[in-house]
Amino acid sequence: MTKPADPTFMSLTEAAAAIAAGDISSRELTEACLTRMTALDPKVNAVAGLDEAEALAQAEAADQARAKGGTLGPLHGVPLAHKDMYYRRGRITACGSIIRKDFRPDYTATALQRLDAAGALDIARLNMVEFAFGVTGHNDVVGTPKNPWNTDHMTGGSSSGSGVAVASRMCFGALGSDTGGSIRLPAACCGLVGMKPTYGRVSRHGAMPLAYSLDTVGPLTRTVRDNALIMQTIAGFDANDPVTADVPVGDYLSGLDKDLRGLKVGLPESFFYEGVTSEIRALVEASLKVFEDLGCEIVPVKIPDAVAVMNRLTNLITATEGAAVHTRWLTERASDYGPQTRARLAIGLFTPASVYLRVLTLRKQLVREFCDQVFGKVDVLHTPLMTMPVPTLAESNMSANPGFADYLLKIGHNTRPGNFLGLPGLNVPCGFTPDGLPCSFQLMGRPFDEGLLYRAGHAYQQATDWHDRAPDLG
Repeated sequence: MTKPADPTFMSLTEAAAAIAAGDISSRELTEACLTRMTALDPKVNAVAGLDEAEALAQAEAADQARAKGGTLGPLHGVPLAHKDMYYRRGRITACGSIIRKDFRPDYTATALQRLDAAGALDIARLNMVEFAFGVTGHNDVVGTPKNPWNTDHMTGGSSSGSGVAVASRMCFGALGSDTGGSIRLPAACCGLVGMKPTYGRVSRHGAMPLAYSLDTVGPLTRTVRDNALIMQTIAGFDANDPVTADVPVGDYLSGLDKDLRGLKVGLPESFFYEGVTSEIRALVEASLKVFEDLGCEIVPVKIPDAVAVMNRLTNLITATEGAAVHTRWLTERASDYGPQTRARLAIGLFTPASVYLRVLTLRKQLVREFCDQVFGKVDVLHTPLMTMPVPTLAESNMSANPGFADYLLKIGHNTRPGNFLGLPGLNVPCGFTPDGLPCSFQLMGRPFDEGLLYRAGHAYQQATDWHDRAPDLG
């Protein structure tokens, strides 16, 4: 393998293979990522915390381990960086906030432990929406990341820095979290692959909580194969998170290259195309044609009427459970919150217990209804990820938008049902709108069917090259 002129433009999978083969050292790769972070972060504000000496020490240790001929993990020596909400013992985890700017946990998140065991490096903390409560990416207290494709546009949130850093080639992958779309939306806005796994597929132990019954952990990467590699590493039961499911993970990578002939891809007849703009519709329909050319059967599917209320119900659960987490700080340190976060959490303080419990009771019934009606007919459901082109920072700013609450519902229209239902959803880039911003489709599947979503998304990427495009940051 010939060493590329700029090794940061390799995929994660290529980078891991190059290190394993001795074509490049972990130190070289890490230095390249750090150089890019230093040069580009003033433009995009992705990095919350960076210790270059520590990052290089990790790389040196990885190279020494390889030189000794030990068994290498699948991510050995590859530089990753993660949303600033994953606890690492002794390191600040600020959660995009002033309130936790000096917080140093005394244990390490399970997901980080599993990435460590696979040999990955953790070279930086990445900016995020304050306490992960927001879909636009704005953060009034520590600064808002900017979209690398056009810095006047929003990144999506709440894993904003994760989307920006991976798209900008500052690192080869990043963890985000998804409570109402917070992995898939930044992936869509920044032209990446993002997986919201099945609720309970990945441990949240050591990840800052927002809404206990909705929170999920997953990766943002440049390719589907890269995403599957990280998910393969972090998925699985963890006794420290009681909602993780003791369900076999399987091998996401071995089935990636199987053809899709005969796969039934669902085309929703309602809800997911409501309000979709013409430019988004054209790109998403073109991606559906690719699946048809790959031998898939496109099957129109009626979506249960109850999906129409899931967007608002997800918001209700998030605000209520989030308020329970933040009650003491809302009482004692309200002025330390940004106005958007404070306002949305405060709403949750006034949700009647009877209403909240009724919503949770309804969920089981609605999940069964959705899976029976949709996945009783198709293998995967194909939808637009966003119904509109990526908005500008000004358009999506609460202070400039009097209809902000409804605007948030519109942005998360197609993502929140997956959180409410606990189903896996994979974001895959499928082109660019006329203004040069990325567009994506979403694949939804049955519980714990991440492997099939990866197989379908990978086949699409083998037939297209959208994932090879990179923003020009000068």
